[in-house]
Amino acid sequence: MTAGTGIAVRRLPDLRLAGVALGTWLSAIAVLYGGVRVGLALAAAGATVGVGVYLAVRRAVRGSAVPWSVVPWGAVPWGVVLGVLLGVVCGAAATTARVAVRDSPVLTGLAARRTAVHALLTVADDPRQLRGDPGRPATYAITAKLHKLVPRDGVPIRLDARVLVLANDPGWRSVLPGQSVEADGRLTKARGGDLRAAVLSTTGVPVLRGPPPWHQRAAGILRAGLRRACEPLPDGPGGLLPGLVVGDTSTLQPTIADDFRATGMTHLTAVSGSNVAIVVGLVLGLARWVRARPRLAAGLSVVALIGFVVLARPSPSVLRAAVMGGLGLVGLATARQRAAVPALCATVAVLVIADPELASDAGFALSVLATAGLLLLAPNWRDALRRRGVPPGVAEALAVPAAAQVACAPVIAAISGTVSLVALPANLLVVPAIAPATVLGVAAAVLSPVWPAGAAAAAWLGQWPARWLVTVAGYGADLPAGAV
Repeated sequence: MTAGTGIAVRRLPDLRLAGVALGTWLSAIAVLYGGVRVGLALAAAGATVGVGVYLAVRRAVRGSAVPWSVVPWGAVPWGVVLGVLLGVVCGAAATTARVAVRDSPVLTGLAARRTAVHALLTVADDPRQLRGDPGRPATYAITAKLHKLVPRDGVPIRLDARVLVLANDPGWRSVLPGQSVEADGRLTKARGGDLRAAVLSTTGVPVLRGPPPWHQRAAGILRAGLRRACEPLPDGPGGLLPGLVVGDTSTLQPTIADDFRATGMTHLTAVSGSNVAIVVGLVLGLARWVRARPRLAAGLSVVALIGFVVLARPSPSVLRAAVMGGLGLVGLATARQRAAVPALCATVAVLVIADPELASDAGFALSVLATAGLLLLAPNWRDALRRRGVPPGVAEALAVPAAAQVACAPVIAAISGTVSLVALPANLLVVPAIAPATVLGVAAAVLSPVWPAGAAAAAWLGQWPARWLVTVAGYGADLPAGAV
């Protein structure tokens, strides 16, 4: 509020770290597609220009009372410019180191010659069934790390590279993340744009080498229990509930998946930040209801977050969703909106530096944009609705999906080539059903090992909000001109 006027002035979000995040992200994308030479050039150019700008600004403001980071030469905030250059250097350097491993001549040479090999792998994520022609064997896509390679009539090679396994044998369906396997196959070139060094095509049975880690076994037991609890349910909600809760779409009918895609609701069939926010928000709300101390409430929220990550499998996408969902929850649950935005920017930079492949991942872009919408748009829209007499709970339920949908719309349009005209109303209509379906699905998974009857009861209750989701997606997909 300005002194003596009584006029409230809304403070702008703190975007000082936005330049670092943007520079890191864009440089990582450039190196993923351009290769090591592009990375070295970007790192050198960014460092040279950054040092020059820094010295020039320091010389210009020497003896001035104005902080150098906000000196407006031609209305340019030089602190943000230097942040972009710093991000370019960090992103290019981190990605170049990973791309150098990806483009190793040994592995790329074998892939170029389509060499038959015997491989030792560690599975990194759940096998994903690809769509194929009816009547033909199913193909499974498995992300894995390659540790040892034995070319036919060749010398064994030890390495550490990411590969994509394309398999036809049903035995791959039961392989858990973190499990070591051996397989025979043929190497081919990867498509580029990520850190996968090659594609291993195999038609044989995977040979298991020891059990997966304990947390992956625990996740497998809980996920299998959730599927069993959903088996007696109708195909629509029974197949959707595991996907909504833990991203398990193995039993989701293709027609329903198409309806969700046409209605702009595909994010509901994958683990996202909203799942994390719902589960952790429920625990936090219960802790406040019983008047737990702040430290105890925070501790319970952390335990709930770790438990959900174990349940949904600690794959890169789930860890990304946990980080983004936690940030969104902090931004909505506290009044420190200006602190949440720099935290989001710093998180984006750190995640891209730690795993540059995220820079070209559409899911990562959607997570970042949705979280940005929650932090920058949702609070203002929520407050505006409250000022117009909308109850607080209803205002937040309307503002959150609308802000996320508007923020993600450009990327969704770029990916699909269409703009769904029913996405916003459809997502608003399903808001009341997401939280109860998620909570009841998690309850069914947790109860399944110790109380199967209770798990079945929780799944039966969870089918009703899931039915509403299927109904909205079906009607939205059938509307004429629903997408343009």
